[in-house]
Amino acid sequence: MRVNAEGTSSNLDAILGITAEKEEEEEVVVEAKTEEVATPDVESNAVPDVAPISATEGYAKLAAELDAISQLPPSERGEAAENATGTVRAVLNGMKAAGETNRWDCYPELTRKNVFPNELNQVGVKNSDQIGAPNNTNDFNFIVGVTMSTSLLALIVGVTLPGDWGAFGSYLIGGISLAVLAVGSTAPGLLVVAIDRFARISPEYRNRIARHEAAHFLVGYMLGTPVAGYSLGLGTAHVDFQQAKLERKVDGNISISEQTMLPLACMSMAGVAAEAMAFEDVRGQEGDLRDLQRLLNRADPKLSAQAQQQLTRWAVWQSAGMLKRHEKAFDALTRAMEEGATVAECLRAIEAAPKPE
Repeated sequence: MRVNAEGTSSNLDAILGITAEKEEEEEVVVEAKTEEVATPDVESNAVPDVAPISATEGYAKLAAELDAISQLPPSERGEAAENATGTVRAVLNGMKAAGETNRWDCYPELTRKNVFPNELNQVGVKNSDQIGAPNNTNDFNFIVGVTMSTSLLALIVGVTLPGDWGAFGSYLIGGISLAVLAVGSTAPGLLVVAIDRFARISPEYRNRIARHEAAHFLVGYMLGTPVAGYSLGLGTAHVDFQQAKLERKVDGNISISEQTMLPLACMSMAGVAAEAMAFEDVRGQEGDLRDLQRLLNRADPKLSAQAQQQLTRWAVWQSAGMLKRHEKAFDALTRAMEEGATVAECLRAIEAAPKPE
């Protein structure tokens, strides 16, 4: 997940609402408890005291606002998205007041508890041991693919080309795999795009990416965070959130209360939860865990290592429960994103899906 539209700041900066222009903003406190399990019902939420907006008018306004942002150069999208936050939020709240949205901001209150591995299994996680564990499957598959293909090609060249040309060609092609191994061991970042491109050969991997980003999108939306855009592109898969529930200027030394951290933790771990529910391994968790760790490092009061582990597990559990409860909306959103739908069209897909029973 990435939240910055320009790609120059991390997820966390945009999730927390960091802007260069705003010196003073008001903090919106997210209500939270610490004793009970959060199981809010979409029908039980308080409707904001705003003028109702019909679905036709609302989606038209959202499309106009968000499409305009997507047409801007990348360097201008971040500021435009921030400026449009109030408008988008007001439209969504108006549609909610009219009963046109059931999932927008439908979890106004989160609760936390200690979660055990078997409870992750109960919400659909296939292999809880994979969460937080390094995964090098894509790297391994890429290295094997390069080694086997270059070896086969070198053999063919050696057999088909005459004399020294065959030997020279074989050595040259065989050296490709050695070069890849050398780069991978010294500067692995240089191979990220190549590894991602190779992995995308598999339809399953492309679906994995879509599910991961759709989970960030849907969980953020249900927690009341407007989405400005998204991408499933090569090396750029991310969701851009316009603004989060912490709406004031943040610097690197700010302390974050647990009640403020809970929704942010769920947004960070939603992609991990989605992968863990569909696959035995989780490949896209490194960046998400890094963002969550930045949040945990700012916790007030400070969290012990065990408490951090528990909160991480809770965030996966809570996100997985939300995705499981709204499975039809999640599947509809995943399909829409795979087809390249606009953000407004994605919101329609979310709200058009059948309600949870």
